[in-house]
Amino acid sequence: MFIDEIRLELQAGRGGNGALSFRREKFVPRGGPDGGDGGDGGSIYLKADPAYHSFADLRGRRLIKAPGGFPGKGRNRHGRRGADVLVSVPVGTIIKDRQGNILSDLARPGQRFKGAAGGRGGRGNSRFADSRRRAPRIAEKGLPGEQRTLLLELKLLAQVGLVGLPNAGKSTLLARVSSARPKIASYPFTTLAPLLGVVNGGEESEFVMADLPGLIAGAHRGAGLGHRFLRHVERNLLLLVVIDLSPEAVPGAVEAYRQLQRELAQYEGDFHRGALSDYPQIIAGNKLDLPGAEENLQQLKAWVDRCGGGTVWGISAATGSGVEELVKFVAGQVSKLQDLREEEGLFVEEEIRVEPVGEEQFSIEKEGPVFIVRDPGLERLVAQTDFEQAEALYRFQHVCRKRGLEEELIKHGIEDGDTVRIGEEEFYYYLDKV
Repeated sequence: MFIDEIRLELQAGRGGNGALSFRREKFVPRGGPDGGDGGDGGSIYLKADPAYHSFADLRGRRLIKAPGGFPGKGRNRHGRRGADVLVSVPVGTIIKDRQGNILSDLARPGQRFKGAAGGRGGRGNSRFADSRRRAPRIAEKGLPGEQRTLLLELKLLAQVGLVGLPNAGKSTLLARVSSARPKIASYPFTTLAPLLGVVNGGEESEFVMADLPGLIAGAHRGAGLGHRFLRHVERNLLLLVVIDLSPEAVPGAVEAYRQLQRELAQYEGDFHRGALSDYPQIIAGNKLDLPGAEENLQQLKAWVDRCGGGTVWGISAATGSGVEELVKFVAGQVSKLQDLREEEGLFVEEEIRVEPVGEEQFSIEKEGPVFIVRDPGLERLVAQTDFEQAEALYRFQHVCRKRGLEEELIKHGIEDGDTVRIGEEEFYYYLDKV
């Protein structure tokens, strides 16, 4: 089954807790703290793998989890980090967030994208010892792993895209020039999913050709089957437009060409520069072996010349007439366009930089009787703090006062007994009158 869109829920592993431990050895007085750190949680990576051609293997894996880190132990033994999870996706996968923003383009085999980062392990009590605090009874909890929702879209990596109306003969042409064996029949929408084939271009080397479902009027708005796969055209170096020359074809050759150009011109995607109709095109008039097809070929050539649309070739995919010459010409054009594409540096993955959030800034919102404090630094501290430890609770209160949280809460009208929410924890506020 060909699946080119999928939504994944990722849950990275939580970091292990730090250990609260002290040395207890014979003849070692005042051994001191020796609690080790917890291990980091496992992260989730997406990797472009040429062995995969759709998201069918991910269809039943909507939620992907990574294991958490192990807790630290005494004798300064650190916990083992959680194992990373590697999710294989097809080459050409576009990764987007829930808002549709592009995060990464896995356009080359072996490329990786960190989908969800594992949580950091908590520090053991040995990390809090200093010259004044010789026996700290405080250890951090591990941070939770990142939770993300990713939208994956597949855009096939083929140099040549076959574009045409249903039953124009695209599948027959692909079967003629490659080892691909698409389903071929005389009824509409024979091709239900894109199919790739490797074509031997002779001295000009090989190239990959994609057979896409036929386009009908209104495809760019969602009509028919082809609209779902127009995105796969965006990565093509050129388009091979296949036109049915048979006298029985409806619409005729010229009108079919005009209709295809309208649909390509009105499609909007993520990566193509300009309309798809502006891509380099080679027009192949197919079914030249049928009576009356030659006249339609001349009419098509005259119209394309008038529009400045490109080269028109007359072929018969069924008998093979003219196909070899067309393939050699296409291979030469692919070679030239490939060199140009590499020089321009198209589709090069850009590093996405996330600006660090200043921890000195926080905001307070009131929802009913609850004061909600939004601050990445304090939320992280809450997740790390074990409030059953007296020293950990004192440390948390000290940081909040140092950050000026209490003064801000008073400015917002907080009173004794009101609730304050930071992250996933809620606290009752009581003014320290001492």
